[in-house]
Amino acid sequence: MSDDHRRNDVLLVEDEGPVRVLTLNRPGARNALSGELVSMLYKTLLAADADDSVQALVLTGADPAFCAGVDLKEAAAQGAAYFARFEQEDCVHQVALTRKPVIGAVNGAAFTGGLELALGCDFLVASERAVFADTHARVGILPGGGLTARLPLLVGPGRARRMSMTGELVDAQLAEHIGLVTEVVPHQRLREHAVALAAAAAEIPQRTVLVLKRLYEEGASTVVAPALAAEKAAGRAHRPDFESLEQRRVTVLARNRARLSR
Repeated sequence: MSDDHRRNDVLLVEDEGPVRVLTLNRPGARNALSGELVSMLYKTLLAADADDSVQALVLTGADPAFCAGVDLKEAAAQGAAYFARFEQEDCVHQVALTRKPVIGAVNGAAFTGGLELALGCDFLVASERAVFADTHARVGILPGGGLTARLPLLVGPGRARRMSMTGELVDAQLAEHIGLVTEVVPHQRLREHAVALAAAAAEIPQRTVLVLKRLYEEGASTVVAPALAAEKAAGRAHRPDFESLEQRRVTVLARNRARLSR
């Protein structure tokens, strides 16, 4: 990958040996998924999968957040055209489709689509600053990236429904306790630790690790594939009220900031 493809305003791409680190880089917008970021992340994941020099990936965000999910400001302005981008370049689902190991390094808030993005990773490590929430319903939209299957597989159906139906925040310690993340590490060590884990995965012969990951994916597919189809169908039938989307965004953002400051 050439230098001009390694760096983009909204996505940083860095190689550490066989590990490619992808950093969502819209910190002022809490790394929300703008149309530009959706497209860049989707294409970058495809390129990494096709690059034999890349044997594992780390996905993280530029502080202070991991990813706030849908860019509701952009969605409110563009309407259905914004969500059509996901149909064409579904970066959220592409994380899960990537054949090589993807380790999620959750450095801050992972909300809504950001939570779905994290759930597509093979496993997650988090800093003590990480916090998780599913606020789809609170802003009047539905999950579309497999959350209704992947979240209960990790935390159980009751906890998953509770998160989706209340929009409650789950901090890093609780996330580890319920199995959402595999461990919590000091914030300053998060990237280094995630890269070390990815490097350990890269030590396995690539042919073996690719088959291993495929086996895990096929085992979960009987649950995930129908959920994805149901989410897509529900999303087409349940169009959001774009006029109220911006106000809902402001309300939820204010509520979450108040909770995080406690």
